[in-house]
Amino acid sequence: MPGYRQLAKNRDFTVLWIGDTVSELGSALSMFVFPLIAYALSGSALTAAVVEAAYLGGLCATLLPAGVLADRVDRKRLMLLSSASGCAAYASLAVAGATDRLTLPHLVGAALVSGVAAGVFNPAQMSAIRSVVATEDLPTALSQNQARQHVASLLGGPLGGALYAVTRWLPFAVDAITFAIACVTVSRVRTDLSAPHRTAEPLRQQLTEGFRFMWARPFFRTLLAWSSMTNLVTNAIFFVVVLRMVQEGVPAAQIGLVSTAAGIGGILGAMMAPSLIQRLATGRLTVLIGWMCCLPLVPLAFSASTWTACVSTFFLLLLNPVGNAGIGSYRMAVTPARLQGRVGSTSQFVSMSVMPLAPLLGGYLLEHRGGTFAIGVLVVATALLAVLLTSSRTIRSVPKPSEWAIPAEEPVLAA
Repeated sequence: MPGYRQLAKNRDFTVLWIGDTVSELGSALSMFVFPLIAYALSGSALTAAVVEAAYLGGLCATLLPAGVLADRVDRKRLMLLSSASGCAAYASLAVAGATDRLTLPHLVGAALVSGVAAGVFNPAQMSAIRSVVATEDLPTALSQNQARQHVASLLGGPLGGALYAVTRWLPFAVDAITFAIACVTVSRVRTDLSAPHRTAEPLRQQLTEGFRFMWARPFFRTLLAWSSMTNLVTNAIFFVVVLRMVQEGVPAAQIGLVSTAAGIGGILGAMMAPSLIQRLATGRLTVLIGWMCCLPLVPLAFSASTWTACVSTFFLLLLNPVGNAGIGSYRMAVTPARLQGRVGSTSQFVSMSVMPLAPLLGGYLLEHRGGTFAIGVLVVATALLAVLLTSSRTIRSVPKPSEWAIPAEEPVLAA
């Protein structure tokens, strides 16, 4: 696979990727045990949802100002600060758990802090990738990023369940260590990650410029609506799936198999991504992804078994990395260097802006209407969202990567 071999020679990308993979794994451990611990402390599905909502809320609230920072401040410093903050938050949970002082408010507070840290880190990291990777290598680079996330998903559930079975606080201790490792790897990046120099602008203009750039382009405008609602619905579905298994007393290690299935599907998808992105028109690929966010979920409306959840999750995640890498590469390729941080953070902010509501929506439907009704309604919503993409001519008309219109302004690559 020439693309992967060529990218493997890029030292700074490899250093970033290794550190991010380790910290992603640690976060997967903690995110897996957050609802389990919250449910054990409170006995309420809604209360368990609050912890995950705090993480997502902190992340979303930070993304837009973090995008401005990524276009104004040294990206390496932002990534170091974020990793150090995550390390401190999870270390505090580990200490509280080891001394038998872990409380629900502490859990919510740490989730909020780690969400804020992730919100600052993500735009800086994506801008850094654009600085160290050439345009033609972007699909492969973002495919590897997708693989990183799914490796974490593959290992995070089973490992999180195993560590949780030893003692509740152990996953948090491991996560703190992974963030410390991320600090070390980021510090070893040699490329100058300073933001492009620009004349100061009013803060309001800086915050909205990324959104205005995307809103002026019909392809991105349609995707803003689709991605946010799809994230809401699919995450609500899987919160219902996991909490229903928790309520039925399914062992944590068995619940972790769902994350394993997601990881396997995502890794296979990430391996296929560079080839599929180059061969398929980006618009048609986007429509295909829309339907693959719907059809694999249908069996969940008829079966509550762990194996059904595993199969559905596998196929849901199989093409997800292809879509994320393809759309992300197109967005990064057509975005001027001076806007990379803000456009990237705007895209992530809008797509995740309603995600804090996902566990609350799922928890409410599960408690008041039951799992079967909740999943059925949410699956119908994914079908309607797939129709939205299919009916959009501006989505369908985007060509292959070789035909993308790249702006004249390019970032300076390190030698």
